[in-house]
Amino acid sequence: MCSVHDTVEFEKRGIPATVFLTQIFKNSAVHTFRSKGMDGHPLIELPHPISNLNRDEMREVTLRYVDEFVRQLTS
Repeated sequence: MCSVHDTVEFEKRGIPATVFLTQIFKNSAVHTFRSKGMDGHPLIELPHPISNLNRDEMREVTLRYVDEFVRQLTS
């Protein structure tokens, strides 16, 4: 999971980071964070699937997670 690995690398450099993923990838992300010594690192879990959403639907889904995204990066 490249996005999880990128998140780990940013965090190691002191740069707050999180990862967006769909529900189907959550377990993999949790295990990857654990294996990298970051057990319990927060993530943002979107509904699955999202690849079939049109632009307006994706915007609606994305806007539901803005507050959580900001909270994870600033806490």
